[in-house]
Amino acid sequence: MGAFTSKNHMPVEGRTILLTGATEGMGRAAALQLAAQGANLVLISRNVGRLEETIALVRSAARDPSTQKFLYISADISEPGWAEPVLAEAIAWNGGASPDIVWSVAGMSTPMLWADPELDAVAACRRNMDVNFYGAAELSRAVLREWLAPENKRGKGAEPRHFVFTASVLAWFPIVGYATYSPSKYAVRALADTLAMELRLYPENPVQVHAVYPATIKSPGLERENKTKPEVTMELEKEEPEVSAEEVASRAIAGLQRGEPHVAMSFLGNLMRLACLGGGPRNNWVVDMVGSWFLPIIYFFVLIDMHGKIDRWVKKNGQPWKGGKKVEA
Repeated sequence: MGAFTSKNHMPVEGRTILLTGATEGMGRAAALQLAAQGANLVLISRNVGRLEETIALVRSAARDPSTQKFLYISADISEPGWAEPVLAEAIAWNGGASPDIVWSVAGMSTPMLWADPELDAVAACRRNMDVNFYGAAELSRAVLREWLAPENKRGKGAEPRHFVFTASVLAWFPIVGYATYSPSKYAVRALADTLAMELRLYPENPVQVHAVYPATIKSPGLERENKTKPEVTMELEKEEPEVSAEEVASRAIAGLQRGEPHVAMSFLGNLMRLACLGGGPRNNWVVDMVGSWFLPIIYFFVLIDMHGKIDRWVKKNGQPWKGGKKVEA
């Protein structure tokens, strides 16, 4: 909540960070930037070849390669029970010490229209939940059980550990075409908010929970996503800029180091955040409260614009299917 201070609320130099989804996109960019700030890294992904490539890049980016340590572990985060053995391996490698910071970045998106008769939207939704939500949920439970164990008590006032979830702006504002994806990110946001409150039960083991909310990241993941993305979704997103993975990672790290529980990547993302505060933690109570007063007025015009675009798309292209067949645009 340090919106009015310059304090670094998440220093990383000399600390050990475990990072999933580390071989492409925001995950790899974050790994490189954290290494440049002096962190030790445990990188998690499925593909061993890409992990080896990423470790080489991370070593070359390190602030002090002679003192920093790097490890990779191959794991499929969608598999039940994946997190505990991975965490145990990381702790053993780290001399018996838990990671100081854990950031769950790995995710996927397979957008499609929910009622598309040619695609199995429910199966796609289950897969998105397995990767985006359950993968992160398993990791958070394993890590928090380790951090909060009585034998690991650190005392009030100790430098807090940090668990970082990766959600999406779609956890704040739904868009047609993402019914297979948005529920998993809504769930991530809900889990982060709930854990932020639960962790107040452990003042002797200080832990801060954060969630970052990227929008469109220029990455291999976006290329895969666009293969199934409906044309109407493309129409709604066409004015949204694609931001490089490096820039998104930089904005995320800056927000985390400002101490923000909810890290938006842009002015528009922050507007979405203000409209959906609910019972979750605030980045800054005064700024967030005043901003949220004005959002209902802004959203009135935003929804008119979004619904108008959808209506015009239907008028131009027809309904997506007629008689069970997809209409060509």
